[in-house]
Amino acid sequence: MMGDPALSRRGFLAASAAAGLGMTALTACGGDSDGGSSGTTTIEWWNISTTQPAKSVWAALARKYEAQNPKVKIKIVQLENDAYKSKMTALTSSGKLPDIFHTWGGGVLKQQVDAGLVEDLTDSTKPWADALLPVAREPYLIDDRAYGVPFDIGMIGFWYNKALFKKAGISAPPTTWSGFLDAVRGLKSAGVTPLALAGKEKWPGMYYWAYLAMRAAGAEALQKAYDDKDFTGAPFLEAGEHLKELVGLQPFQKGFLGAAYSSPTGQAATVGNGKAAMELMGQWAPVVQADAGKGLGKDLGFFPFPAVEGGKGAITEVFGGGGGHALRRGAPQEAVDFLKFFASEATDLELVKKTGVLPVVPAAESAIADPNIKAVQGQLKKATGFQLYLDQAYAPAVGQEVNDSVAGLISGSKSPEQVAQSITKTAKEEQ
Repeated sequence: MMGDPALSRRGFLAASAAAGLGMTALTACGGDSDGGSSGTTTIEWWNISTTQPAKSVWAALARKYEAQNPKVKIKIVQLENDAYKSKMTALTSSGKLPDIFHTWGGGVLKQQVDAGLVEDLTDSTKPWADALLPVAREPYLIDDRAYGVPFDIGMIGFWYNKALFKKAGISAPPTTWSGFLDAVRGLKSAGVTPLALAGKEKWPGMYYWAYLAMRAAGAEALQKAYDDKDFTGAPFLEAGEHLKELVGLQPFQKGFLGAAYSSPTGQAATVGNGKAAMELMGQWAPVVQADAGKGLGKDLGFFPFPAVEGGKGAITEVFGGGGGHALRRGAPQEAVDFLKFFASEATDLELVKKTGVLPVVPAAESAIADPNIKAVQGQLKKATGFQLYLDQAYAPAVGQEVNDSVAGLISGSKSPEQVAQSITKTAKEEQ
């Protein structure tokens, strides 16, 4: 499906897509005793941290936990994002999940919960999980019960090149959609490519349509449309029209329809090498820009997706998500204990300092050094609404249709009406 990582989700992991592919033959196994006199319990932990520095940091945390708990062994299985999704889909169908596994929450987690495969963590984690950042916990709450514990949170916004904005005479980031379109026109007039987009991978384009729908209808409308199986309302058509207007300005880099996200000639590198002024991407963007390209350093800035004039949505409503961990139903107590260890202040400080994630433990905020990451954290803390990535919030088939339909609109093969109708049709078929 829906290509997307970073430690929290997209991008970060795409840079090493092959890293976990050889592991897809592995099958899940539950935590158990080794049968010896020592009575050691082995916990299998599946995650998507296949790139450095996260891969080494996470492995070291597992060893640290083992040192503190000599009768527990953590067996790590790391898979690249898309390989992980494919494997987890197969395991969900088979009815057997790993002891501890990566989750983005939302509709995908709900399917696993509805199938009776996931442990309800509400009571066992309450003494410490209630202290975590509320917006970070939201994707893992189903019917007010907790089925996951976050380790990361983030949001999508515009990352921009301050030097290129200055070259085009743009004194401040736009706060309205009409102002944004004016900035695009100004950049083009100055001979600057306004936007980089990984058209080949589809999910980056979905961000535009999702945010425009949020700004037109309000954050809650996207979930309501999914619940009602109807995306044909006026705000969704308006979102498509706004995106169509942007596409009509030809704002993207040459060859964008064939561009990947994190390849040397892809979206992140195009911005990181100063070849485009902006990209709409998550909090991991600076890391991937520097990894795939040169990175912008002090020239890099961040601003939230602009407000749509006349829309019901506020600029403080956030589209994003993060990473969390869930447990298979019946997982041993040691697995719950490991989640507590991973959500501790000491662990979160280490994750923030060494891997660049945004903290879910409020006390760990002090470790944020990057001003842009501080800006993202500031936006999250004052968020007045939150919508999880659509390709996780919705059932997989619906999320895929959103990505595919919006990609069709961007390439010129679908109209705003056809996008709304296609998503609605797929949502109804999921009933």
